[in-house]
Amino acid sequence: MDILSERKRKPAWLKIQLPGTGEYHWMNKTIRDHKLHTICTSGKCPNAAECWGNGTATFMILGDICTRSCKFCNVKTGKPDALDLKEPLRIARSIQIMKLKHAVITSVDRDDLEDGGAAVWAETIRKVKELNPGITQEVLIPDFNGLKHLIRQVIDAGPEVVSHNLETVRRLTPQIRSKAKYDLSLKVLQYISSAGVVAKSGIMVGLGEKPEEVLQTMDDLIAAGVNVLTIGQYLQPSPKHWPVYEYVTPEQFEIYRQEGLKKGFKYVESGPLVRSSYHAEKHIHALSESSDR
Repeated sequence: MDILSERKRKPAWLKIQLPGTGEYHWMNKTIRDHKLHTICTSGKCPNAAECWGNGTATFMILGDICTRSCKFCNVKTGKPDALDLKEPLRIARSIQIMKLKHAVITSVDRDDLEDGGAAVWAETIRKVKELNPGITQEVLIPDFNGLKHLIRQVIDAGPEVVSHNLETVRRLTPQIRSKAKYDLSLKVLQYISSAGVVAKSGIMVGLGEKPEEVLQTMDDLIAAGVNVLTIGQYLQPSPKHWPVYEYVTPEQFEIYRQEGLKKGFKYVESGPLVRSSYHAEKHIHALSESSDR
């Protein structure tokens, strides 16, 4: 039987019990009432309760329809709706109501827009800071087709961490990512790093990569100046998406974590349930800690 077509049963370490606390339900209601798109809820993230308890949440801007159709992603694809110019203020006010200490903001790809949504990105970051003095922000950005002046708009708005996910190893990139290119993503990360902010990236495993390819990807990210790396298990969102090749063991995730730290990353979050924003509130210190050593 072709291993890519085989339906695999999740191991015990991937059994997820969604939280049912009062705080979780209150946060969930706030998100719905303000018509926000969050990865925490739409992705049924297993870490939502922990992150929310630490004063962190992840918001998705520029709508919920992506112009790309990556094989791993469950976000809707197609022709996006018109821009909601009130979205930056709505995000900022909601963060204020939720009393967050750290906000993670991501977005769909908007290749239909001349600036890829960079102006909305910058305005959102500024509004969040304006209404929430003292808050820190991580932004998980698309590649903006590698256009540096668009990436610069986001950086100049002043987020503490700028993240761009490589998603997978070089060999699998053409099959997994619909338009993004491995080397282009590395150039985006190198540009972020050269701007003097914390550069962060994330990959998924269990897609069919080999351990040596994961280690090579780490080397490529280190060479690009990336400070923080997240590694998590890929889970197939639906039968039409890329199948799970394997469920990587917790022991292997720990090996990856140790190897990443040896290679020079300041933080490596590596585990079956790790997602891009896991422990995001800690990653803002990656540059200051490295300069202290």
